[in-house]
Amino acid sequence: MSRQAWVLVVVAGILALATLVGAVVLAVRVVRTRRMLTGLGAGGKVAFYGALIYTIFPVDVLPDPIYLDDMGVLAAALIYLTRLVHQRRAAGRQLPGQPDAPPNPERARRRVR
Repeated sequence: MSRQAWVLVVVAGILALATLVGAVVLAVRVVRTRRMLTGLGAGGKVAFYGALIYTIFPVDVLPDPIYLDDMGVLAAALIYLTRLVHQRRAAGRQLPGQPDAPPNPERARRRVR
């Protein structure tokens, strides 16, 4: 093998390893985000389990040494689950009967004399 071929093989190996590490990191974050949600809706369950099954399933859009499609699916699921977490936290902070819109700050101020 020539020197150029070895360099190409090493670069390809490093890129494959980097995408594998990225996919594992995203999978761990998806699992941690899932733990934050106490009750997932149907969309959350489909996003969580669908992303994990797609990542583990051997049939992919791209061959397995290239984990870019797996990373894309995991990132999309992570974004969706993170939005669900933020929605649940925002809903938990509201008091029952409180209007959805925040109060007008000018109305809330009172002049003290």
